This record gives sequence, C-alpha cells and structure tokens, in this order.
Amino acid sequence: MGATKAHVNFDAPAILRKWPSRNNQRYANGTGPYLLVDGTLDGCIREFMAKPASMRHLYEIHTSPQPPLVSAVLSGEVAVELARLREFL
Repeated sequence: MGATKAHVNFDAPAILRKWPSRNNQRYANGTGPYLLVDGTLDGCIREFMAKPASMRHLYEIHTSPQPPLVSAVLSGEVAVELARLREFL
C-alpha cells in the first residue's frame, strides 16, 4: 500500500487574530478575537512565530481547511508544527 503525501498550501488566504487579554489570559468580555493580519497562511504563520512564545496562546489563524493537517481555525500548537513543516519544504 502506498503512502499518501500530505500537502499544505501556504499561499492559501488566512487571517491572524488575537483574543483580548488581561494578565496574559483571554479576557471573556463578550467579544471574540480581533483581526491582526489578513494575508496568506505563510504570512500569518510568520507573524505568529514572531510573537513571544508565552503570548502565543492568545492568537489563532483562520484559513480554509486542508485536511488532514490544516483545520479552519489553527491553535498555537498546530501553527508551530506547520512552521516546522514549512521549513522542511
């Protein structure tokens, strides 16, 4: 049986959003995350990786799903893994 090769389109449209925060925690004041970057998945991952690691839990990337690796909303952990994958491609 042949192995399937997962492909990620890093040129896909994406949006980097940040949750409002207080004391380095998401602040639930009734609003959701706000827009920081409207660009490509690659650009949003680069902007995300430029943030301090201790603050990354406040960010998420919204993009078109690319199963099995990319969901519609990427958490910080997944974005870090995609950044590593991007380095190998």
